[in-house]
Amino acid sequence: MSSQPPLGFHSLREEVTGELPVEGRIPDWLSGSLVRNGPGAFELGDEAVDHWFDGLAMLHQFTFDDGVTYRNRFLRTEAYEAARDGEFDGGFATGETTLRERLKAFVLDDPYDNANVIAERIGDRYLALTETPRWVEFDPATLETRGHVQYDGSEPAGRLACAHMNRDPATGEMVNFETAFGRSSEYHVYSMASPTERDHVGSVAVDEPAYMHSFALTPNYVVLTEFPFVVDPMDFLRPGKQGPFVDNYEWRPERGTRFLVLERDTGELVAQPRTEPFFGFHHANAFEDDDDLVIDLETVPDAASIDHLYLDALRAGDLDAFGGRLERFRVHLGTADAAVDRRTIYDGTALPTVSPARWCREHRYVYAQGTDQPVTEWPRSVTKIDTVSGSARTFAAAGDHFSEPIFVPRPDGTAEDDGVVLTVALDDDAGRSVLVVLDGDSFSELARAPLPHAVPFDFHGRFFAELA
Repeated sequence: MSSQPPLGFHSLREEVTGELPVEGRIPDWLSGSLVRNGPGAFELGDEAVDHWFDGLAMLHQFTFDDGVTYRNRFLRTEAYEAARDGEFDGGFATGETTLRERLKAFVLDDPYDNANVIAERIGDRYLALTETPRWVEFDPATLETRGHVQYDGSEPAGRLACAHMNRDPATGEMVNFETAFGRSSEYHVYSMASPTERDHVGSVAVDEPAYMHSFALTPNYVVLTEFPFVVDPMDFLRPGKQGPFVDNYEWRPERGTRFLVLERDTGELVAQPRTEPFFGFHHANAFEDDDDLVIDLETVPDAASIDHLYLDALRAGDLDAFGGRLERFRVHLGTADAAVDRRTIYDGTALPTVSPARWCREHRYVYAQGTDQPVTEWPRSVTKIDTVSGSARTFAAAGDHFSEPIFVPRPDGTAEDDGVVLTVALDDDAGRSVLVVLDGDSFSELARAPLPHAVPFDFHGRFFAELA
C-alpha cells in the first residue's frame, strides 16, 4: 500500500470547526445544513480496510446562515473504537474469516455499526445509516455521537437493512425494508414516524434474498427492484469458505430482475414482473402515471462494479468499470402480466438525485455525477438531466472531482429547478476540497467555499432546512 495514497482515497484524521471563506454570492434565501456522510479514514492505527465501502464513517456539515460554517467529525462507533485499538474486524467487503463468522459479526451479534452511507432525520432525531438496522444517532449541532438506536418492538424486522430510506413528502412518512434470513427468508416493508415505532406494511417470502441498496416509493406503492445478485441463506451456516460478507452473494443472470410491487395501504403484493438481468445501487425517483409505475433507476450490466471499488485498485488508478446509465422503467399495472418497458434517458451517470419536492411525484430533472463510458477516473463533472428531452447541462472545473449533487429548492419557487445544487469538489492541484453552489436553472456557478483540507470521496448527503 502506498505511504501517500492519492487524494480522494487518503485518510483524513483532523476534525475542525470554522467559518469558510466564500467566493461569489450565496443566495440570501439559502438557510439550513447540508450533512454529508462517507468514509473519513481507511487506516486507523495499524488497521486498514480493503474496500472503499468500508472506510470509517465521518460526517461533514455545511451550515448556511449569513455565511458558511463547516465542521467534520468521525462517528465514535464500535467499529471506530475497535480500529483505533488495533482490532478492526472488517465490514461489508473487508475481512478473511469464514462467511459464517463474517455474517455473525456483520448482522447477527451487535450488528456492524460503521454507519457511513447517509444521514437522515427520523422524527426529531438525526441518524447515520448503513446496511444494518443498527443506526447511530448524532447531535445535529456538533456532530457528536449520541449512541445506537435499534428498533426492538413487535413488528416484523430483519437483520439486514436497506441503506436508503424513502420519505413521502406529502405525509412525512419514512418507509424502508429489512431482510430476514432463514430457511424461508422475507423482505419486511415498514413505515415509521420515529426510530422506535413502526407500522408493518407487508412482507414478501423469498428463497434467495437479493442485495438491494435502495428501492422506489410512490404515493400508493412500494417497489423493491430485486436484482439477480442473491444469496442462499444456508451458505451462512456452512463452515470453511473464506471471504468478506458480500462474497456470500452470487450473480445469477438467469433469474432476471424482478419488480416486487406492494400496495402501501394493504401490504398486498400486486405485481412481480421480471425483465432482463441488470444491477443498480440507486433509484433516482418513482411516480404514478395512471395505471403505470414509472421508475428512474441508475443501472449497470452486472454486480462486477463492487469488485472494481477495492482500495488497492482505486489507489493505483485502475478504475475500469462500466459507468451508470439512467434508465426509465415503466411497469404497466393495468395489464395482466404487468409488462415492463425500458428506455435509456442518459448514459454516463453516478449517484442520481432529484429535488426533494418531487420525491414520489413526477419529476423532470435528475442531477448526477457525470462519468465517461467506461469509467477510468473519478467523476470530473456534475450533470443536470432533462428526462423529457434527454438533453443535459454539465458543470465541470479544471482539475476538480465532484461528489453527488444535492438540489435544494427555493422555498417560494414555482419551477422544479428553481433552487440551488450543492456539491463538494476535490481540487487535486490545491490539495483541498471546495463546496460549490450552482444555480438550479442555468447550472452555472454562484459561489464556492474552500475547505481547510481534502475530503475523501464520500457517499451521500441530505439538506436539512431546519438546521440553520
